[in-house]
Parts: sequence; structure tokens; C-alpha cells
Amino acid sequence: MGHIKNVGRNIIKSDKFIYSFLRAAAASQTASWVDLFTGFALFAWVGLGTATSTCIGAILGGVINCIINFKFTFHAKDCSWKAVAIKYTMVWTGSVLLNTYGTAGLYYVLDHWIWLKEMGFNSDGLYAAARLSTSLLVSWFWNFLLQRYFVYRVTSFDPTAIRIVDCISFRNISSKKDIK
Repeated sequence: MGHIKNVGRNIIKSDKFIYSFLRAAAASQTASWVDLFTGFALFAWVGLGTATSTCIGAILGGVINCIINFKFTFHAKDCSWKAVAIKYTMVWTGSVLLNTYGTAGLYYVLDHWIWLKEMGFNSDGLYAAARLSTSLLVSWFWNFLLQRYFVYRVTSFDPTAIRIVDCISFRNISSKKDIK
């Protein structure tokens, strides 16, 4: 019983790689469900267009993911929220681009492999394979690693990120508390 209790405590509090990875996966799933549900609700029940619904859902999912990761996944209490917001946005933008172009590129390659079509794969199946493969690779090797080692850590980039937020918000003077 004590061993199970320790595993549970480690899953919640330990900053070891595997436990952070498990928490990041849970945060990602939560954010994905928020993203999908929001997009669906705005499209089906509010009547917004597909692009607008998808965009709002993706942004809300990203914000939810950032907050969960800040508080729960990476225990980033020593990081300025301003720096995290800028670094997260940079990584998230890269993720969107990698997923978009990675999926398109992998789909293009798979679509030209005749033997897959001879095995019965159609365009939908090839797209699903390309999308899932790309999404998993980007999630593991881009999102998780950059979030763990850059976004939710104090870095030398943080003062610049804080100045960016202050500039965007028309706040010219940063408190020393914000610059760590």
C-alpha cells in the first residue's frame, strides 16, 4: 500500500522525466478535449464558421494547456508568467507549423507509395496515419522537450520575453519581481 501511495505522490509532485511526461500527457489530453468540444460547440450550437470555431477552440485549448503545465505539470512557480506566455506562444507556433507542414509532407510521401494503395489504404487512411504520426512526434520531441527545458524554466531569454509583454501591454516599467 505504501508503494502505491509513493507512486501517486511521485506522479503529482516529482520532477523526474517520466512523471513530468505523464503529467504533460494528461494536460495535453485535457486541453485537446477543451479544444475539440469548444470548436464543436461554437460550430454546431453557436453557428460560427469552421475556421473561426477551430481557431477559438485551438486558442482556448492552448491557454488551458499552458495554465495546467505552469501549475501542475512542470511546477513553474519560479518562472515569470510573462516569460512563460511568450515562450509558450513561440513553442505553440512552432508546433502548429510542424504539425501542419509535417502532416502535409508525410501525407504527400505516403500518397505516392503505390504499395499502400494496393494494400487498400485510401486517402482518408493515409491522412489519418500522417496526422497521427506527425502529431505524436511533434508532441514528444518538440512540445514536451521544449516545455520542460525552455518554457517552464528560468532562462536568459526571460527578461526579453518580459519586455515583449510589457511592450505589447504598453507597460514600460517592469517590476524587479517579474524579471527573474
